[in-house]
This record gives sequence, structure tokens and C-alpha cells, in this order.
Amino acid sequence: MAGSFRLALVQLAVTASKSDNLARAARLIKEAASKGANIVALPECFNSPYGTSYFPEYAEPIPGPSTETLVNAAKENNIYLVGGSIPEEDGGKIYNTCTVYNPNGDLIAKHRKVHLFDIDVPGKIRFQESETLSPGNNFSFFDTPLCRIGIGICYDIRFAEMAQIYAKNGCKLLIYPGAFNMTTGPAHWELLTRARALDNQLYVATVSPARDENASYVAWGHSSAVSPWGEVVATTGHEENIVYVDIDLGLIDQVRGQVPITVQRRNDLYEVSEKKKE
Repeated sequence: MAGSFRLALVQLAVTASKSDNLARAARLIKEAASKGANIVALPECFNSPYGTSYFPEYAEPIPGPSTETLVNAAKENNIYLVGGSIPEEDGGKIYNTCTVYNPNGDLIAKHRKVHLFDIDVPGKIRFQESETLSPGNNFSFFDTPLCRIGIGICYDIRFAEMAQIYAKNGCKLLIYPGAFNMTTGPAHWELLTRARALDNQLYVATVSPARDENASYVAWGHSSAVSPWGEVVATTGHEENIVYVDIDLGLIDQVRGQVPITVQRRNDLYEVSEKKKE
């Protein structure tokens, strides 16, 4: 599908006040829409500080107060809205969940973080989401008149197979709300974003909270978008900001034509290889 559209990545300064976070998000969504964004995306845990001790305290059902804010923002600004993520309470479990809305405010996708962030880098960081969160078990993509879009949350970006499945199913843009930290951020944030874009010859966008040096978990920031050529086409530093990127769908076809490594081509080659073994 040829054409172009504007994506806005809201690098939100998240505080301990849920009501303030929601009001701030609504204001920045409106600002992004006023500057021509067709799709607006928020960061991981946009309504809550990020941390295992916070998830139970801030968790709420869907629908709930936070998603009501998203419904209204999508309708009032006539946009597609990727609602970052919130701690979701459901059936006695807590999930890290992203909801997506169309310009009518209808819920069109719901992604629960599949790969939980359980890491231990001695002397630097230990974090175990599984202490309080449960994993999702579905991949999530949604259709717009613009293109098909796949959703992952933070640690999901490390799993190349997930992005490949999205590409195989026709996604032209992958959006990962995330909150990399001061250890993994400088080492891997841009690298992984570029790798997933280059692997699958599509656009990849990552949306972080703004950095708060006084928080118990300090986010890296640097919300970014990468083209199917693997080039960082839009980015920012660590303060609150809105990153705008004009997605050129024609570039995807152009790159895939110039360097043919599409999912279908790879599958065809693998099938030929298997037949030779027989």
C-alpha cells in the first residue's frame, strides 16, 4: 500500500500521580494531533512509575480510568492511538498491557507483554517483572487505512521471531512502547530498533518515558523511528518531547525491491533447501 502518514511518539514525563499522568498524556496527544499526526503512540507504563512495587498499586481493569482517557483522546483528536501500556488487573493477575483505539474511540487491539523483563546484570541492574506480572500469550496487530501495524512492549523487541511473524502477516510498521534503563538503553535501544527494521525491511518505532533521575527505575529515553533501510529517521534525547516521523510506505517497497530479503523469499529458499535434503 503506497502513501505516507505522520506518526507521533510521545516521550512522556511520568510522575507518581496517575491523574497528572493522564492529564499530561491527553494534552500531548492533542498537541501531536494538531501538528498533523495520524497515529500517536505513548510509552510503556504511561500512567504509572515503572517498577514491580508500583504495578499492583496502579493496576486497573480495562476498561478503566486510564483507558477512558485514551478513548476520549482518540475520538476528540480523530486519530489512531497506541496507548503505550498500563498495569492491567484481570482475574487476580496483573499484565503489562497496551490498548489501541481508532478515531471513533473503539478498542481495536490489546497486547499483553509476552516476554517479561527478567534480567540480572551483576553490579548494574537486576529486575524481575515476573515477581508481579503475568505474561500475555498473543501477538497483536491491527489494520488502518494507512497500513497494518504490529505491537510489542519493550522486552518483546529482543525476540526477532516476533517481528518476523508480524512482517510475514503484512505489517509495515512495528511500534514498541518501552522503558529501557541506563544499562541496556545505551547498549541496545538503538541497535535493536535498527536490527528489527533492517531484518524485516519495515519501519520500527520505540516510545520511552522521559528520564527521571530521581526515580527508582531510570528510563533511557531516546524515543526513535527507524526506516526499512535501517536508518534512524527521527529521535530525541531524554527529556519530555514529541517525536514526529513521516512514514513513507513507498520506501518499504523500494527497499524490498533493491535488496530482496523479504519473509516470503526467505521461506521459499528454506523450502528449496529442505527439499534438497530429502
